[in-house]
Amino acid sequence: MINTTTTDTNHQYLEDMSKHIEVLLHASEAPLTAHMLKKQLSLSGKELTHALTLLGKRLDTGVLCLHETASGYRLQIADNYSALIQRVFPQRQERLSQALLETLSIIAYKQPVTRSDIEHVRGVTLSSSILRQLFDKGWIKEDGYKETLGRPALLHTTPEFMDAFGLTSLDDLPPLPNMTSINAIS
Repeated sequence: MINTTTTDTNHQYLEDMSKHIEVLLHASEAPLTAHMLKKQLSLSGKELTHALTLLGKRLDTGVLCLHETASGYRLQIADNYSALIQRVFPQRQERLSQALLETLSIIAYKQPVTRSDIEHVRGVTLSSSILRQLFDKGWIKEDGYKETLGRPALLHTTPEFMDAFGLTSLDDLPPLPNMTSINAIS
């Protein structure tokens, strides 16, 4: 026989923990990892999963949603309100140039790549300002060197890139159409 008092108490505990998670997510400027949440709230992995599920269900009826990124969990405004935000706060819209998006896409899909690899795919010289913008945003980093003449730096995306685009991993990127010039990089 199941003890309903214990079940009710456990459910209330997880509901309270979901509210604690919500408070922490509101107060945090960056996503919070599962490890941090478990440690700070003294939760097991199973308890955290249940509390996050309860939080997600509670938020489903409001304007915020629980979103998992590569760096952890965060609260964000539900997608169906984006048109309103863009209309009222047009200055918030960040325009990314086609060259910047092409460069970032090549790095994301084919990392690690060198500057030369990017130029080969795009067919044009890569502007230093494009790379500088990506470094300044924290979306790319240099990590290692290619064992070739000149030892060019290898470029990779960062967790900040995945957070900015709402990705939990690079596997979340949409499938890339078959493009021979991109497939030639290796």
